[in-house]
Amino acid sequence: MREVFRHNYSDAYDLIYGEKDYEGECRLAERLFKRYGEHSIHNILDLGCGTGGHAHLLGQRGYRVVGVDRSEAMLAHAEKKACALGDARVQFRRGDVRSLDLEERFDAVLMMFAVLGYQAGNEDVLAALNTARRHLSIGGLLLFDVWYGPTVLQERPGERVKVIETQTGQILRAAHGELDTRLHLCHVRYQVWRLEEGISIERTEELHTMRYFFPLELELFLRCAGFTMLRLGAFPEFDRDPDETTWNVMCVARAI
Repeated sequence: MREVFRHNYSDAYDLIYGEKDYEGECRLAERLFKRYGEHSIHNILDLGCGTGGHAHLLGQRGYRVVGVDRSEAMLAHAEKKACALGDARVQFRRGDVRSLDLEERFDAVLMMFAVLGYQAGNEDVLAALNTARRHLSIGGLLLFDVWYGPTVLQERPGERVKVIETQTGQILRAAHGELDTRLHLCHVRYQVWRLEEGISIERTEELHTMRYFFPLELELFLRCAGFTMLRLGAFPEFDRDPDETTWNVMCVARAI
């Protein structure tokens, strides 16, 4: 697995994704907990937690959350937020989602913002799902979102440029994606510039390899890892069935 979310990219992460509706996604997670949970949800494991966008909000809603990420730089930002909020219900650990073992069971496991998609090979996907199952009691819920294969092949990735205004200037992010259809992968090259007074003072580049998924393979992966798929819905409009215009889908699965 390539090293991604290094220092410079992580420093700009929350600004780049400042428009992401973490509040709405946490409300959706709560709704799905109530709809599909066999028991009340109190403890949540957030695999691939990043800078803690979901973890902190869920902590504020009264859940105990343990967030795990392999990027030291991302965790540093998550810890900084935790100190500012002073919420002891949220903790962060460094770990790889493919091999993590906290020797603890949770009521629910999250893998949000395409964390499962960063597991490129079949072995990686199964290892991450096995980690989720290892940390769930029977009946526990797994929620994750991924790129939806039919739409990726229909729309295909292209060039995207995003400009974010900051207090001292701008952040410019350019993204270029190329498909490997045999392996169900999209290689996305990100370039990020930090500008002050129109002058570039910092530049970073990362290659993110993202896997996209099809319904039947997800169902098979989940079954092999000890889950049953309960629903695959459009994301974030979960109650809508996915179609070839749905780039992201969310899956709810139960540990069996």
